Amino acid sequence: MKLHEEAARCLLCQDAPCTKACGTGDPARAVRAIRFDNSKLAAGWLQGCTAEDLERAEKACIHYDMPIRLREIAKALPEAPAAVKAPLPSLAIDFCGLHCENPFFLASSAVCTNYEMVARAFEAGWGGVFYKTICLQDINEVSPRFDVVREGSSIIGFRNMEQLSENPVDVDFDILRRLKQNYPTKIVVASIMGQTEEQWIELAKMAEAAGCDAVELNFSCPQMRESGMGSDVGQDPELVTFFTAYVKRSVNIPVIPKMTPNIAHISQPAMGAYFAGADAISAINTIKSVTLGEGSEVNGCQTGSGYSGKAVKPIALRHILAMVKNPMMKNIQFSGIGGIETWRDALEFIQLGCCNVQVCTAVMLYGYRIIDDLVSGLQNYMAERGVDNLADLVGELLPKFYLPSDLDRTTVVFPKFDAEKCLGCGRCYVSCADGGHQAIAFDEETRRPRLLGAKCVGCHLCRLVCPAGAIGLSKRVNKKK
Repeated sequence: MKLHEEAARCLLCQDAPCTKACGTGDPARAVRAIRFDNSKLAAGWLQGCTAEDLERAEKACIHYDMPIRLREIAKALPEAPAAVKAPLPSLAIDFCGLHCENPFFLASSAVCTNYEMVARAFEAGWGGVFYKTICLQDINEVSPRFDVVREGSSIIGFRNMEQLSENPVDVDFDILRRLKQNYPTKIVVASIMGQTEEQWIELAKMAEAAGCDAVELNFSCPQMRESGMGSDVGQDPELVTFFTAYVKRSVNIPVIPKMTPNIAHISQPAMGAYFAGADAISAINTIKSVTLGEGSEVNGCQTGSGYSGKAVKPIALRHILAMVKNPMMKNIQFSGIGGIETWRDALEFIQLGCCNVQVCTAVMLYGYRIIDDLVSGLQNYMAERGVDNLADLVGELLPKFYLPSDLDRTTVVFPKFDAEKCLGCGRCYVSCADGGHQAIAFDEETRRPRLLGAKCVGCHLCRLVCPAGAIGLSKRVNKKK
C-alpha cells in the first residue's frame, strides 16, 4: 500500500467518526500524521487497536467514495519508535531579539483576523502571529474571493483576492493589546500598510503603543485597489528604503519589511530595507496570477490576484536564497513564507537561512491543528540527528549552493532499475522516448524496460515519472570521453 496516497484520500474530518467508533487509539490522528509527513510516528496513535477496532472505525468512515483502509494502513506502517528516554529537543529560537517558543507563526492573512481566532491558534501551540495587515483605508472585499488549482482531489494552488483587515484600526490594535496581555509568551507582530509617510509612522506607533513585539511592513500585497500601496511599493527599492527608514526612526520595536515576489530581483528592494535599518525580512507574499476556476468570477468579471499553496514553495525558496546569499545583506534575519504545509517544508526554509516560518494556506485548508505535526515532526527530526538547538539548522544548506557554471559537469549518475518493484507500465520508456534521450528500450512481451547505457545522459526523468519507485540512483562515475 502507498501510505501517503491512501492518507491523502482522508477528509480530515472534524470530530472524526472513525476515532469515536474505534474506542482504542486514534485512527484519524494516525492518518493525519501520515498526511503531514510523520509516518514514523503514526503507529503510536494506533497502539492497542485490534483488527476489530479498526474494522469498526472503517465502517464509521464518512468518505464519499470508499472508507479509508485503516486495517491495511496499520499493517503497512513502520513500528512505533521506542519511547524517547530524554525530552525531545526544544524548538525555541530567537528572532529579532525575541524569544520564540517555536518557529511556527501564522502569516498575515485570513487565518488571523480577530482575537478569538488567534487565541485558539495560541492555545493549539503556534509560536506567534503576524496579524492581518492593518491600514487606514476602508476595505470592502469582493465575493467570491478564493479559487483553487486542483490535481485530482488535492489542492495544489490557492488564489486569494482578499485584501487587508476590515476591522476599524482601533479595534485591531485593541485585539493585539489583549493578545499580548493574555499570551505574554507568544510573539505578536502587527502587520501594517500605509500610503504616505505619515500613515506608516502613525500605524507603527499605534502598534508599539499596543504592546506588539514587532511590526511588519506590508510592501507586497498584490491585490490592492488603490495605487501606491502593497506590491506597488515593494517593486520600488527607493520607496522601500524611505518607508522602512521612516518607521525605524519612529519606533523602538523590531521592524520587518515584507517583500513581494512579483519582481525580477528581490534583493534590490530587500537591500533598500536592509540599509534603512530593517531588523529582518519577511518573504514571500503571494504571486500575481490568473486562475479560471468554475465559480471564480465576481459578478461576471475576472481579474488577476495572489497565488499561494504548495505550488509556490520552490519559488519562495529561490527568493530566500537570493537574499541570504547576497554578500551585502549580512547580519539580517529572515522569516520564510510560501507553500509551507509540513514540518519538512518548514525545515527547508530554515536550512536556507530562515529563523522562523509563516503559514497561511495550509491553515486555511486544514486548520490550526496542523501545528501538532509541524512541532512533532521537526522535534523528532532533530532528535534523530542529535541536534539540540534549532538555531544550528539555520542556513546549514547554504554551503551546498553554487552558481550553475560552477557545478560538476565531468561525472554522471545513471538510473538503477529494480526488477522486483517494476510494474511493467512503461511510463519510463514513454517519457524517455518523447521527452528524454531515447535511452530506454521496452520489451512488450516481458513488459520490462532496459537501459541503453550508451544513450543515457543521467537526466533521471525516468526515475521521476516511475509510479512504483522502481528506479533509483547508481554510483556517480566519470563521464566517458
